[in-house]
Amino acid sequence: MSLHAKLLKRLAPWRNANTWRIAFSGGLDSTVLLHLLAHLAKTESLPALSAIHVHHGLQAAADAWPEHCRSVCDALGVPLEVVRVQVQPGASLERAARDARYGAFIDATHANDVLLTAQHRDDQAETLLFRLLRGAGVRGLSGMPGERVLGQGHLLRPLLEVTRAELEAYAALHQLSWIEDPSNEDRQFSRNYLRHQVFPVLTERWPQAQATMARSAAHLREAQGLLDELAQIDRVEAGSRSDFDWLGLPSLDLAVLEKLSAARQRNVLSYWLKIRTRLPDSDHWSGWEDLRDATGDARPIWRLAEGELHRASGRIWWLSGPWLRTPPVAGRWADPTLPLALLDNGQLSMTGQVPDGPLHIRYREGGEIMSLPERGHRDLKRLLNERGVPLFARGRLPLLYCGEQLLAVAGLQGLNGSVRDGWNLHWQPPTEDQGLS
Repeated sequence: MSLHAKLLKRLAPWRNANTWRIAFSGGLDSTVLLHLLAHLAKTESLPALSAIHVHHGLQAAADAWPEHCRSVCDALGVPLEVVRVQVQPGASLERAARDARYGAFIDATHANDVLLTAQHRDDQAETLLFRLLRGAGVRGLSGMPGERVLGQGHLLRPLLEVTRAELEAYAALHQLSWIEDPSNEDRQFSRNYLRHQVFPVLTERWPQAQATMARSAAHLREAQGLLDELAQIDRVEAGSRSDFDWLGLPSLDLAVLEKLSAARQRNVLSYWLKIRTRLPDSDHWSGWEDLRDATGDARPIWRLAEGELHRASGRIWWLSGPWLRTPPVAGRWADPTLPLALLDNGQLSMTGQVPDGPLHIRYREGGEIMSLPERGHRDLKRLLNERGVPLFARGRLPLLYCGEQLLAVAGLQGLNGSVRDGWNLHWQPPTEDQGLS
């Protein structure tokens, strides 16, 4: 089967997309992909083609690459967008450059768009070996997925079944020109070391090494799919409703998780958390064990890259964004007939007859007393204990005051208004959209 036919077959499910955008570095692989698609577009009804070139600014030679990419795209009649990014300094230049590059791809990928990248079978084998040497688990060893969500659209890797030799042969046949990145020869980068130092030795002894390693990655993707199916079953079981779903926070029933084996606990937590944060490696899961095994009066927290797991009210809760910041003092509510936006703490509104007097919003400091019909004066801490309010939420419950009198606690039925006077205080807690992306 020709490269054109392989590519068309691989992309068949995506022909209703708005745009096929090629990630075009100007190197051999992406040049072949661009050329293949541009020529297919002459005989096939395809989505609109465009290309995007990300300029990292990491080496002087790269300054000439956007112009080369533009000339190639102009010759093929494909629009090109050049995006300049700032690579953040860090321990791994490879990773920082990748993060910057994919950040640009995410920004460029809109609803029903497809971003096409040119990784091939040899890249897949390199990825498997690279991750194996880093001690990756099944998910990591399953290699690069052929497709995944990216931004509001999808990322596809349609050449994963094609070898580098096939791409080189195509480029030679069509007399294509491409950029040779000098950094690809630098052995200090792990992937370059594997490509130039390790794989030649492996393939000399085992000529089909790359093919068999790519096949192993496919087997591991299948195994990961089964693990994900099991995790989904466990997540549904542990995701039962709670009295505090109105907080809008992801949570799981701890008692359900504790019935699972340690391996199944890690599996379902990894599945649940992977869309929320970068996960620690297998040697750094002691934070989960400390959270799970803490005594009843403890307040354990497992801090992860993009948020925290808290244990409260028999559940574990994911907190991120504004939930990790202490809301500042709110102050006077000048017009309670209008909603009040609370900095880092959502929004308040009131229904019914507005109470008389100047109204203020405060947060707990300790020692608050509330007067309740038929119960007299009650300590707020005790009232919150009675309702089992999670500790992490108590300090951000908006309290409505008239002078020094505590009138209502937003969000808690029976404490959030006055049945006699016919008014209620409503709180919409903060969402992640208000904080970290």
